[in-house]
Amino acid sequence: MIIGVTGPIGSGKSTVSKILAKKGAQLIDADLVYKEVVSKGKPALEEIVSFFGHEIVDADGQLDRKKLAGIVFEDEGKLDQLNAITHKYVVEKIKEEINASLNKRISSIIVECPIPVEHGFLDTVDKVYVVVADIYVRVERIMKRNSLTYQEAMKRIDAQMSEEEYIRIADYIIRNDSDLETLEKQLENITI
Repeated sequence: MIIGVTGPIGSGKSTVSKILAKKGAQLIDADLVYKEVVSKGKPALEEIVSFFGHEIVDADGQLDRKKLAGIVFEDEGKLDQLNAITHKYVVEKIKEEINASLNKRISSIIVECPIPVEHGFLDTVDKVYVVVADIYVRVERIMKRNSLTYQEAMKRIDAQMSEEEYIRIADYIIRNDSDLETLEKQLENITI
């Protein structure tokens, strides 16, 4: 069983994925895969630099994610271009990790992915679990986690699909408006 966990920024996808992984599933985190494929010397970083310029890398030649985020969350076209560059590399790596897990006869895999793309996520997973939370809860989480202003957090929210669009692709919806204990209780009966 391959379960895709997705949802809007600040909804708590990572927390849900970690709780489900504790039940014995292999966790593949698309954000960690992204960090790997855009690291120094990788083809994805070369393509990003070719499009956005050398100012988006730091003195060590690593991607300056904060600087890049400042650019792409101000311009939807640039965000689309970044996604067009990186998605193919992320998808390829996720599929490699899924195949490696299947070869090890791991019976359950969680793929946590913030952007539920058709190719490499929706066509790969058996079920889609969507994590949602009240927008004010999400804004507060984003501001705290990323040290962002209210306006910066809202720009990131506005740059993503709406909660309704996430819900439309859901096989199962997980509400995460409260505390960790409430979330864990909600996930108790989910079989992995």
